[in-house]
Amino acid sequence: MTDSANLFTVTSETFGEKVLQSNVPVLVDFWATWCGPCRQIAPVLEEMADELGGAVKIAKLDVDNAQDLAAQYQVQGIPTLIMFKDGEPVDRTMGAVPKPRLVDFVEKHLPADETSASSAEGVA
Repeated sequence: MTDSANLFTVTSETFGEKVLQSNVPVLVDFWATWCGPCRQIAPVLEEMADELGGAVKIAKLDVDNAQDLAAQYQVQGIPTLIMFKDGEPVDRTMGAVPKPRLVDFVEKHLPADETSASSAEGVA
């Protein structure tokens, strides 16, 4: 995975700045390199980061390197995806869910104008 403006890696040290202080919603993927389902959804998250543009950011947090945050946010299994808005966790889902369900999960936390704008791009 290559970090971009909308998809990036966070650590215990950068979590506060990149997730809690973000001015847009951030979906945090709590994952690990040895986790099969985590590897299954990784390409889906990359696609979503491109498709949703700047309306939401996606952060990947390796739980093996950030056990403090996994414990703080009560991550019981991985992958666990937690949506943060205004520095607070507002929703979560667990497991390798299909892309349509993941898109719905993210879009329900976006302002109505952001979801309609992303689907109406290119319309003159």
